[in-house]
Amino acid sequence: MMLTLTSIDELKEASNALIKLQTSYPSLFEKLVHIVGLTRALQFKYDYMGNLILDENPSRYSPQFVQSSVLRLYRKELQALKDDVDFPAVKHFFANFKDIGSAKLGLLILGKSPESVSEVIIK
Repeated sequence: MMLTLTSIDELKEASNALIKLQTSYPSLFEKLVHIVGLTRALQFKYDYMGNLILDENPSRYSPQFVQSSVLRLYRKELQALKDDVDFPAVKHFFANFKDIGSAKLGLLILGKSPESVSEVIIK
C-alpha cells in the first residue's frame, strides 16, 4: 500500500497538463483513456499500469490470480499505446507527475476533477 498525499495545486497542474495532452494529441489521449478504463475494468492496480508506461518493474503491483490470456490482452492493448509515435508525451506526463501517484492520475485521465481526486485516499 502506498499512501500519496497530494496538494490540490499539484492535481490542478496535472489536470492542465492533461488538457494540453488531449488538445495536442487527441488520438493518443483516446488510447490513454482506453488503457486507464481497461485497467479500472479489470480491477488492476493503477500502479501496475504506471510502471508499465514508465518501463519500470511492475512485479510489485502485478495482478494476482489473473489468467495469462487476460494479462496478454492487457499488455497488447498497452503496447498499442506505447507504439504510438507520440507516446513519449504520455511517458513524460507520468514521469512529471509521478509523485501524485498513478491512481490519482488515472482518475484525472478518466475526467474526475482535481477537487474530487484530492479527497480520494488510495490504498
